[in-house]
Amino acid sequence: MHAILFIVFLPLLAAAVAGLGNKAIGFVPAKVITTGALFASCLLSWPIFLGFLAGTSTAQVVPVLTWIVSGDMAVDWSLRVDQLTAIMLVVVTGVSLLVQIYSAGYMKGDPGYARYYAYMSLFTASMVGLILSANIIQFYVFWELVGASSYLLIGFWYHKPSAAAAAKKAFIVTRIGDFGFLLAILYLVFNADVFTGNGLEITTITTEFPEAIKAGLIGTSVVTWVALGIFAGAIGKSGQLPLHTWLPDAMEGPTPVSALIHAATMVA
Repeated sequence: MHAILFIVFLPLLAAAVAGLGNKAIGFVPAKVITTGALFASCLLSWPIFLGFLAGTSTAQVVPVLTWIVSGDMAVDWSLRVDQLTAIMLVVVTGVSLLVQIYSAGYMKGDPGYARYYAYMSLFTASMVGLILSANIIQFYVFWELVGASSYLLIGFWYHKPSAAAAAKKAFIVTRIGDFGFLLAILYLVFNADVFTGNGLEITTITTEFPEAIKAGLIGTSVVTWVALGIFAGAIGKSGQLPLHTWLPDAMEGPTPVSALIHAATMVA
């Protein structure tokens, strides 16, 4: 089994264990399980990064399972590893691990500690899945999981009206940007046949768009609107003008959440 599968699914499994176990498993087990899973993911990420740094590794796609088959459209659940994802893997898992370790002291005594660790692990798994996605549909699924995880973490202290309102605001405002992103994805889905390869694969989209324009299969104005739609999603998630209003209020979540989401991974 490829190591990249463990990098994604270990934090996801830890989130499920901590979340379903909740208070029953206790503070120490929740902390050990989630932090240990993240440590393993971080440890497995470094050889991949060092391999690309040394020039001994090449880009590859690791298939997981066949996901959607409808007519001519086939979407596989697969993970792509290349130079960019190798860098982002060590950044996301490394920063998340440090935040998890700090959280052990910060969240000690909080009655929702197991739920907190479950949400943090879910967020990390979503971010890792996002950067490893090989196709645009899978990318969007993890994109929305990141948004859902952010909502849960920002509103962690949901008994505080300000925290609950901040979580809802973040979720709604980022959905505005995500709607533009979804429209761009839908265009790509319905026009995937203009590409010679799988039109939903991210590498196909990025490499064959110029060729499709030269061949007159796609108009330049269409490319502009597709790019703006994808950019709208990034604007929302990264808190850029005019979809920036959720970001200051999002500090209602625990401080480690702000360090992870707003300073180091999602927004950055």
